[in-house]
Amino acid sequence: MNTRPGQSGTNSVANTPSVIDRRLIRKGRKFDFELLTVRRPGGSVLEREVVRHPGAVVVVPVTDRGEIVLIRNFRVTVEEHLWECCAGTLEPGEDPAVCASRELIEETGYRAAKIESLGWFYTTPGLTDERMHAFFASGLSHVGQDLEDDETIEVEAVPAARVLEMIDSGRLRDGKSMVALLIALQRGHIQTGRGGR
Repeated sequence: MNTRPGQSGTNSVANTPSVIDRRLIRKGRKFDFELLTVRRPGGSVLEREVVRHPGAVVVVPVTDRGEIVLIRNFRVTVEEHLWECCAGTLEPGEDPAVCASRELIEETGYRAAKIESLGWFYTTPGLTDERMHAFFASGLSHVGQDLEDDETIEVEAVPAARVLEMIDSGRLRDGKSMVALLIALQRGHIQTGRGGR
């Protein structure tokens, strides 16, 4: 049966695996690691290791001149300096918009007069339940970074067209940033001179 995106076949519920057991493997400082026991529709049982995540935010800050404020951050997991939009993990019970405002100041040194939600998405649903809340930030004023002790972050305001070129060339290869930038572009928040935008 052919279905359109966002639709499912009539027997999709019957073909859905079910979690029959879950066990905490490790409680981390920010994330937890769980072992799930899953029963498949045919009756077979398998195990899956997953990361339980409290959620996070990513922010697309745009200056009055239309430049996008990017950060360059060393990511120890991949042992690379990556160009990204600023981002951060939600504190327990924290409103995502509050977190976005806080992370924007901490990582870029800019305060936003306006923070607008761009929606949320799953970052890597094959691995984690992390929900990434995306925001657009405007009316920026520079107040100075407020980095954590273990952070060293470079900040650069980059012309929007050059940011898209960085994605095309692979210089900007952080997934959450690319998704947030695409949403902001589609909603007309970013003006690049490309294709009428």
